[in-house]
Amino acid sequence: MTGEAGAVKVEVVPILETNELTRRFGDLLAVDRVTLRVEAGQVFGLLGSNGAGKTTVIKMLTTLLAPTSGTATVAGFDVRKQAAKVRRVIGYVPQMISADGTLTGYENLLIFAKLYDIPRRERAARIADALTLMELTDAADRLVREYSGGMIRRLEIAQSMLHRPPVLFLDEPTVGLDPIARHSVWDRLMTLKADFNTTIFLTTHLMDEADALCHEIAILHRGRVAVSGSPAALKASVGRDDATMDDVFIRYAGTSVESGGTFQDVSRTRRTAQRVG
Repeated sequence: MTGEAGAVKVEVVPILETNELTRRFGDLLAVDRVTLRVEAGQVFGLLGSNGAGKTTVIKMLTTLLAPTSGTATVAGFDVRKQAAKVRRVIGYVPQMISADGTLTGYENLLIFAKLYDIPRRERAARIADALTLMELTDAADRLVREYSGGMIRRLEIAQSMLHRPPVLFLDEPTVGLDPIARHSVWDRLMTLKADFNTTIFLTTHLMDEADALCHEIAILHRGRVAVSGSPAALKASVGRDDATMDDVFIRYAGTSVESGGTFQDVSRTRRTAQRVG
């Protein structure tokens, strides 16, 4: 398309897009017509309290759960019709611990390198690069059960990026971590994005995390998108110069994030933060 001044306007094709994505579990409407658009290289945050539907959305986008209706594409591939192709172009770090505590960090990465079919001649270099990127080189030969929570999370991110996918999904990446460990994970994610232009789609209920990391945010409330936009635009919409993302959440979700979720939701989240045994 050509504008009045003769400039060519190029439409940006999203690397991730959903249209009225919906998921039911019997009579429960867990995700209700969610429409999202994420551009390549962005960090996109899906916010919500426990039980809002965040994990259900991410499971549909990573092909672990089929949508009831609606559509979603990742890197141009349909999550329902082209699930195998979607899996080849994504990395995924779930809430639950995915590292094996009885193996070393290096051994965990080697298993993932084999699962991703990385050629044998390239595995050592890929693993070394991943360890360096996540600042785990000195801990490579230690058992993962001796790692701190932050180190485990960084190892899991390293595992998910060994095949260098264009899109990385993180489900509550810093749940259960102390502030120092959280910031360490944030720093490594920003380095990852800078080095590989990785698109990062993360779910979180931590407002400061979303504000610090994300270019765009959508707030999910009772399975629906209540509002979306940049952190700056969302804070401006509150109408106060000192507005925070907590204020944004309260305005559009009608509650504080801490009050959300049932006992089962909280119990499940707390279990993910346990040390690897």
